[in-house]
Amino acid sequence: MEDSWATLGSDLHLDLAGAPGSGDRGRGGTGVRAALTAALREAVRGGRLAPGTRLPSSRSLAADLGIARNTVADAYGDLVAEGWLTARQGSGTRVAQRVIPPEPAPPRSPAVRLSPRPVYNLRPGSPDVSAFPRAAWLAASRRALTRAPNDAFGHVDRRGRAELRQVLAGYLARARGVRADPERIVVFSGFVQGLSLLGRVLAARGWEEVAVESYGLHFHRDVFPRVGLRTRPLTVDEHGARIGELTTAPELRDARAVLLTPAHQFPTGVSLHPDRRAAVVDWARAVDGLVLEDDYDGEFRYDRQSVGALQGLDPERVVYLGTTSKSLAPALRLAWMVLPDRLVDEVLTLKATGEWPQGALDQLTLAEFIDSGAYDRHVRGMRLRYRRRRDQLVAALAERAPHIRVSGIAAGLHAVLELPPGTERSVIQGAAWHGLALDGLSAFRYGDEGGRDALVFAYGTPPDHAFAGALDALCRVL
Repeated sequence: MEDSWATLGSDLHLDLAGAPGSGDRGRGGTGVRAALTAALREAVRGGRLAPGTRLPSSRSLAADLGIARNTVADAYGDLVAEGWLTARQGSGTRVAQRVIPPEPAPPRSPAVRLSPRPVYNLRPGSPDVSAFPRAAWLAASRRALTRAPNDAFGHVDRRGRAELRQVLAGYLARARGVRADPERIVVFSGFVQGLSLLGRVLAARGWEEVAVESYGLHFHRDVFPRVGLRTRPLTVDEHGARIGELTTAPELRDARAVLLTPAHQFPTGVSLHPDRRAAVVDWARAVDGLVLEDDYDGEFRYDRQSVGALQGLDPERVVYLGTTSKSLAPALRLAWMVLPDRLVDEVLTLKATGEWPQGALDQLTLAEFIDSGAYDRHVRGMRLRYRRRRDQLVAALAERAPHIRVSGIAAGLHAVLELPPGTERSVIQGAAWHGLALDGLSAFRYGDEGGRDALVFAYGTPPDHAFAGALDALCRVL
């Protein structure tokens, strides 16, 4: 096939009309050359063309702009001479690796004291993303792309790719005790998106209220008021959520759904007592309601085998919600729900409105990643890594801060460090001056009831090379 200007180089938008010297628009005039030189110089100075960017060939840019090729070559030559561009045989013309001086900072008042930037981020919400299995994921992606049928590049099934739902059904049954049929699994772009859609379904049914644990993430419970549902706190103690309040507390009498983290309550770190697991399913049956099970880190239990999902007790009364945010990385934006049969059509009907898209290729990659055994290997490796970090935390506190107790079960990616009453705020402030970004337990409290002072220490967040330093700084603060 014969080359043409349309197949050469890369696209580059330049506005010569507004550039100095643009009055002469002849095909080879000096005004055009000056205008082109000025436009290119400004694109580099303003950051539109980053250092190292390869520019189009003089032939293709001349064809795009409708000017003479020699005019482009001369403009390139002028900017090479000035140091804005570089030109090497075989490498083309590129933006030079120049350092543009920053704008001077405004003077700072001596009375203003700036807080130091955190050196270590120890807030919960993310795994150690430096441990993302890039090579294994890339290999799975290549296999998935090679095997993908043509329809994978069209519109995605509202449920999600069948390949992923099939693999998830087997994995969740094997690893989490979930009773799942692929037709009852719906894939979403993140946990909050799935929770929001589920809230809309409940509101459309005429439900008015959802009970949520008295400790949890505010942006999870805030989903419900945005779709017209009230939320009410359900007290959490050392045995998890107090399920009995669903039937005894007057403020909870209108609740038809409850959002729980039964395997590892977030953030207090306790597991829902077996009696309460059975009781919440009985409650859902009695009120014709639903339990929304957030199994955010169920694979990571260190002192014993993981407790199976609550959904296994009654798949028609429990909606199981899972995600790759803790096991792999939040950036994947992959989450799923295993729905009771009676909810599937309602969820899919609402999802068909077009507000809930998700890509097919990452779904196919995840399906291949799980099916090949790479997911299990990664989870087992990360389980060992996080267990070691938690053990190091407990040992360091026992030696250097024995008055601080670690509460909750040995699981997950964070631990709760109990503090003396009235010290939470001062400890967090002290931690900030030592370069630690930490959250107190009070940041996750919902409701007016007072609570204890504690730190939520996300030992799973820092990369391996930074954990020892973070732990040392924490012990100095405590």
